[in-house]
Amino acid sequence: MYKRPKLNIPKTLLEKVADLLGSIVFISWIGYLVYAWGQLPDQVPGHFDAAGNIDRWGSKWELIILPIIAALLTVFMAFLEKHPEWHNYMNLNESNIEFQYKNSRLLLNIMKNEILVFFAYISFNSIQLALRKADSIGIAFLPVFLTVLFGTMIFFVVRSFRKK
Repeated sequence: MYKRPKLNIPKTLLEKVADLLGSIVFISWIGYLVYAWGQLPDQVPGHFDAAGNIDRWGSKWELIILPIIAALLTVFMAFLEKHPEWHNYMNLNESNIEFQYKNSRLLLNIMKNEILVFFAYISFNSIQLALRKADSIGIAFLPVFLTVLFGTMIFFVVRSFRKK
């Protein structure tokens, strides 16, 4: 296995802003969950079908699962961001190594924060649905979620291939 060099590349402004916004979303999400907890009925939406309709109800305690998953995923992805030398590259060489490391790290950073925002959105809507302030999560949620995530991946992979 090729041992890639570990470079000390400071975070870009975009990465810092994305992390700040992700932190604000996460803290707001937890704050809203705590605020709404006492108003929630015992049963809340537990799962949605592809059209955004509720297809399972569950205990309100299930609402803490998404923040826990989001926190663990955020920590794991932040750890991977610190080690771009472990990532998989197709065209890494001495002339583009810094760009490729930054690109790969930025991909992880953006996806980490996108997932955090989508999880917060699901949780917020689950609370709204439980409180009868909404009818569904919306038919557009799944296509938007998939388009954003795959669009981000495609953008950064294409960007990587263009920098040979």
